Amino acid sequence: MQKFPMTAEGLARLEDELRVLRAEERPAVIRAIAEARAHGDLSENAEYHAAREKQSFIEGRIADLEGVIPSVEVIDVSKMSGDQVRFGARVTIVDEETEDEKTYRIIGAYEADMKNGSISISSPLAKALIGRKVGDSVEVPAPGGARSVEITKVVF
Repeated sequence: MQKFPMTAEGLARLEDELRVLRAEERPAVIRAIAEARAHGDLSENAEYHAAREKQSFIEGRIADLEGVIPSVEVIDVSKMSGDQVRFGARVTIVDEETEDEKTYRIIGAYEADMKNGSISISSPLAKALIGRKVGDSVEVPAPGGARSVEITKVVF
């Protein structure tokens, strides 16, 4: 069985999402389908089709979460320290060409959110950074070609 590394916070979020989907979203969409069905002709009933589509999404997400959660391997990042990039680290990098500075947290694939500055440990950027230390210059694959970045800070 494949294990998925994840922080305790990430696992708690997934478990909360599963609970909400099962206890609130699923019953609500079932009620919406029943209500739309009561309106008559289903072939031209937009509410019915929208509710069925939402039900399909909810059931798919529940199935995904039920498959992932038992396979999670929680990694306690609170006990980590040092200047080497590992799972759970917040890494600050500076693009050596543009001098742009960015900070990312390297976490599990199912909890990563680029908008919030967290990237998956399986992403090309994280793979390039793992095992490196502060001061290292790293070639990172990018859509426009490889970029060179310097690691300026690692915090756990």
